[in-house]
Amino acid sequence: MHDTWFKNLSISPLFQGIDEAGLQDILACFQPHVAGFKKGEYICIEGDQQTSIGVLLSGRLNIVRESITGNRQVMAILAPGDIFGEMAAFTDRKRWPASVTAVEVSEIMYIPIERFSVTCAKSCNSHAQLIRNMLQIISKKAMVLNRKVEYLTVKGMREKLCRYFIELYQQKKLPTFEMDMNRNELADFLNVSRPSMSREMGRMRDEGLIDFYRGSVRILLPDELMQYCPEVI
Repeated sequence: MHDTWFKNLSISPLFQGIDEAGLQDILACFQPHVAGFKKGEYICIEGDQQTSIGVLLSGRLNIVRESITGNRQVMAILAPGDIFGEMAAFTDRKRWPASVTAVEVSEIMYIPIERFSVTCAKSCNSHAQLIRNMLQIISKKAMVLNRKVEYLTVKGMREKLCRYFIELYQQKKLPTFEMDMNRNELADFLNVSRPSMSREMGRMRDEGLIDFYRGSVRILLPDELMQYCPEVI
């Protein structure tokens, strides 16, 4: 196995808890294939038939949604070790839910979907760990989507931000913490524009409710923030 590939596969959530020997066994069992792509090239197109799950070995990818009018929205940017296609892989439809393009020269490992449901001839622990990892990945993404739907019901920019900050404040149990998303990701998660969100955060800082620097936020008046999100316990 290429040393760089192993390094990036070992940090992938799909292969967590699997050592090099176990990874070698899995690759021998699953028989994935590797393909290279040039910058700007399409890896897959939304609606096309899907037969595999992709693991990015090197480079960077964009996951994009394209409207019939030609507008493109970047949904996510993938780095080495990230996977794509797992959410739709086990549905009856088996169609790529979004298009994927190469931001730069990239290599991708394709793992056939059917191999996940076939019992390993060796009944190895690594195969079982891989299945557990996949279930955990899908469960986490389902929880994120459920959380995002909840935020869609919250009206008002400040109410959305206060709910988000209070949730992190309660999770971390500290007044100062790192956000689990960058500004662009948070704006997308809250379904708001990045400039409007930044302006509202600035107003909240001016009012002495919070302070922030880059990805770090400090809650100064938690009780005041709670008034904007009384449903958060």
